[in-house]
Amino acid sequence: MSASCVWLCWCILGILASPCWGVTQCLDGTTINVILLEDQESPWSLKFVRGEIEKAVETDSAINTAQGFNLTANYGGFNTTYYRYGGCQSSICGGVEELINLNNSGNLGCAVLGPTCTIATFQMVDAEKGLRLRTPIMSAGSFGHSCDYTLNLQRLLPPARKISDFFIHFWKADNTIKPEWTTAYVYKMAGNTEDCFWYINALEADSSKFAQNITRKMLRKPEELRKVLTSKNRTSNLFIMCGSPKDVLEVKRGTPEADSSDNLFILIDLYNDKYYTNTTSLPSMKNVLVLTMPDTRQYTINSDLRDNDTMNDYMAAYHDSVLWVGQVMRMISEKPSSEIQQMEYVNANFFRNTTFNGSAGIYKLDRHGDRDVNLSIIYTNTDSKYCVLFTFDTEDNQTTVVETHPSFIWGNRLPDFIPDSGMDIGNHNIVVIVLAVTVVVVATIAFIFYRQNRTDRLHRKRWSHMASDLISQLENSKRNVVSLKIEDEGKNKNFKIRLAYYDKKTVILKELKHSDGNFSETQRIELNALLQIDYYNLTKFYGTVKFDQGAFGVFEYGERGSLRYVLNDKISYPEATFMDWEFKVTVMYDIAKGMSYLHASDIQVHGRLKSTNCVVDNRMVVKITDFGCNSFLSPGEDLWTAPEHLRKHGTSQKGDVYSYAIISQEIVLRKSTFYTECCSDREEKLSRVIMSYFRPDLKFETATEKEAEVYMLIKSCWDEDSEKRPDFKRVENFLGKIISKVHDQDNESYMDNMIRRLQMYSRNLEHLVEERTVLYKAERDRADCLNFMLLPGPVVKSLKETGVVEPELYDEVTIYFSDIVGFTTLCQYSTPMEVVDMLNDIYKGFDSIVDHHDVYKVETIGDAYMVASGLPKRNGNRHAVDICCMALDILAFMGTFQLRHLPGIPVWIRIGIHSGPCAAGVVGMKMPRYCLFGDTVNTASRLESTGHPLRIHFSQSTINILQRTNCRFEYEMRGETYLKGKGTETTYWLTGETGKDYDLPTPPTTENFQQLQQNLAQMILTCLERRARCSVRRKNRSQGDEDDQKDQGSEVECESQEPEYLHLATVDNTLSTFL
Repeated sequence: MSASCVWLCWCILGILASPCWGVTQCLDGTTINVILLEDQESPWSLKFVRGEIEKAVETDSAINTAQGFNLTANYGGFNTTYYRYGGCQSSICGGVEELINLNNSGNLGCAVLGPTCTIATFQMVDAEKGLRLRTPIMSAGSFGHSCDYTLNLQRLLPPARKISDFFIHFWKADNTIKPEWTTAYVYKMAGNTEDCFWYINALEADSSKFAQNITRKMLRKPEELRKVLTSKNRTSNLFIMCGSPKDVLEVKRGTPEADSSDNLFILIDLYNDKYYTNTTSLPSMKNVLVLTMPDTRQYTINSDLRDNDTMNDYMAAYHDSVLWVGQVMRMISEKPSSEIQQMEYVNANFFRNTTFNGSAGIYKLDRHGDRDVNLSIIYTNTDSKYCVLFTFDTEDNQTTVVETHPSFIWGNRLPDFIPDSGMDIGNHNIVVIVLAVTVVVVATIAFIFYRQNRTDRLHRKRWSHMASDLISQLENSKRNVVSLKIEDEGKNKNFKIRLAYYDKKTVILKELKHSDGNFSETQRIELNALLQIDYYNLTKFYGTVKFDQGAFGVFEYGERGSLRYVLNDKISYPEATFMDWEFKVTVMYDIAKGMSYLHASDIQVHGRLKSTNCVVDNRMVVKITDFGCNSFLSPGEDLWTAPEHLRKHGTSQKGDVYSYAIISQEIVLRKSTFYTECCSDREEKLSRVIMSYFRPDLKFETATEKEAEVYMLIKSCWDEDSEKRPDFKRVENFLGKIISKVHDQDNESYMDNMIRRLQMYSRNLEHLVEERTVLYKAERDRADCLNFMLLPGPVVKSLKETGVVEPELYDEVTIYFSDIVGFTTLCQYSTPMEVVDMLNDIYKGFDSIVDHHDVYKVETIGDAYMVASGLPKRNGNRHAVDICCMALDILAFMGTFQLRHLPGIPVWIRIGIHSGPCAAGVVGMKMPRYCLFGDTVNTASRLESTGHPLRIHFSQSTINILQRTNCRFEYEMRGETYLKGKGTETTYWLTGETGKDYDLPTPPTTENFQQLQQNLAQMILTCLERRARCSVRRKNRSQGDEDDQKDQGSEVECESQEPEYLHLATVDNTLSTFL
């Protein structure tokens, strides 16, 4: 749902930025758009409000008759009953979606009534989202702080900030019947109504004005409230809650101490008129003050939603808003027509700083569009009657005593906020003695501080470098120059940093640019101030040192790199385990502590705070660096710089707070610096920050309660008004309370937390090890696969296990040799690349055949191809069978093979096969080869060289082995053949295998073969000439059809026709022998 909401918000950005209706159109027929929740449970539901709006339209129509225009209402409700949770919590996108429908249909009028739900209104008026709707919005609700200070929203009921201001000023008020208060307990019920939720939320948030002025503690469960009421060590007698008298009765039930006169409950119940209509109060209300609306209603509230006469303050407010819109339109109609024509829209200022008398009394809106009222504070007297004790004017925040002599349970005066401890505090002499001792101690400390400060000033005038022999540069180490990858809006920059050893610690040497080591007085003062800084969250400065390369500052080293680098490394620091929400808050807390200390020191301002100069040490503690040294470093203009300093160069503590907010957004979202979905260009972001209020994204709509607190803090830290930004001490205290609250709620000690984090880190390391192991195994398998392609499997395993391969003697193996007939002549008339392509085409076919047999390809040398079987893995008598089958497959393959660059030229091979003993081993250290040695190798080579084209020439020894197997091969006796080094032996031609059709090519006759050898070169030249002519003819397309037909005939002839003597002869196999 949140994703669709974001989409809707951005879709209407361009649509609603321009006015849809002009004022002239409004005067022709004023349309009021009503956008409200439509259900059966909400008192502001369109079901109940619609009737009051129609009554107001009828009333206004009678007044508007003379002016010639009428009000009309266009109703648009959004139903949340489809969602899991109904009501306001599921209304985030309802109002925005209804606005889109109104705009698309051309029905967006001159004013909008509703929504009442804060989260629905926030999407429509939030300036950060870019909607900036010009049409005035009249809302009976939208109580939350997120809707404060908007451009076009009018809130007809008191918002949460007015209630917060009441408690701040009412607590400080001191009069005859009320003392000044400084503490309170705030009780937050689980099932609050819409108004109570936001009123209590304004008092609960740690960054709120109430929390900053009043010491308060939140109570969220009835058990917690009862425990405090019965405790003797509670910190306040005052309890704030929101609800009704029934809720007060419920929380007090079973706790007699709750009705004690020592306690005082403040009940927020603004929209209830029972305190004016009922004559008798409840007994549980005797020690309760009720904050409610004044008695100015012209109607009686009926909160029963099932009754036909339902009436409440929400319905009355929307009724009165219709009449108010009509009054404003009449006011506009009385203006000159020229002025009306220039008005593009109805300005919200027509409703601000004005008053209107309606059925609910006088509406008075301030300059921000929020209603000011004269609130009533009601008590129950001793006769159990409701009476007004105070009034509070929210316009000037003044408390007025109405009843100067009340008769209530507390006597003559409201109780003090401090619980009575029973101690005697009247000993004036002890107080005086303590004060006197304090004055003496303070004076002594001031004198010592003065002397020390004087000594420091004297020291600042002097500065001396550290001895260079104390610094050991890491010249021969890889750590001498460290490249820190700093991602700045998609750009990677490498900052080279020199590392060294000092006092057994690794330090960083930062070059002091534009300085030769002879420092001015201003620079010496800055360096002395840096030297005095020694804090856990600030990098330590050890001094300066001078080398031949220049002057360097010696600083503490952050082992894990910059915070920006850590946030980008989502593998080493995963979101779900290591960098959880508690850890992110801790990182923010570390930076806030360091900056708080820095602002309180003599340095006072950082001026260059960013996530790239916040470093992380090996204990995951964040430390700030690059502070001070303003005479060496100048503040730059980047995404962390405050807008006031982008417009006018300078530095300030409030500017550091802005930079801290940008870093915090990086931490909580783990996105790029100043991440926003609407803009990714760095220069455009800087320009928009300078020209307008433009800030990075914060996902309020999906934030949990804990996250929302931190988001509100971040938002206050990058406020456009620098004076409204909190200081770092306040930020530090706020985050410290959040961290303490986490430990209190989880009942987890710091040791338990540390052990839990170590376990999470250990599990993450195990996950990383598993990933690396998978990658290692994949790489190892690829290496093994490559090795197995170069050497036999057993040889590879032996090399991996022992590093050596012992040569081995094999009693019986079969070896295959083949070469290409006329290879030298083919190479003479081919380019080198054509030769490579030719051999690659042939040997790829051979390799695919080898894979289907139990053989091992030994090597290829030029056109020679050598294969062996029976080694290194012995296979009995199968080696001869596998080699013969493979030779037949290869010969069949060559019968269909065609050269790509010489089509029509036949490619013939000779094959020789011999069986016998052989020795084998790995030869060489670089590019080792598995080589075969022995007479069997030479004999197989001689059989190949003395063979004929397209013939398999093999020996008697191979036949003997084949006869020991069940396979039957066909062969022909060739006769006596002279083999060099062997003499004359009887050899054979292998012609096939019984029962299998290999489709072998028919070998040429001896005469044809001899003539081929004589004319091969001429054939190649002729083919090349014809191919060239064919290419020319293909390019020439301007000849006639008759010439085209001749060219096609010649082309066919040059590619398919062969000379007569190339035709293969058919040889009768009369001497076939079946094996």
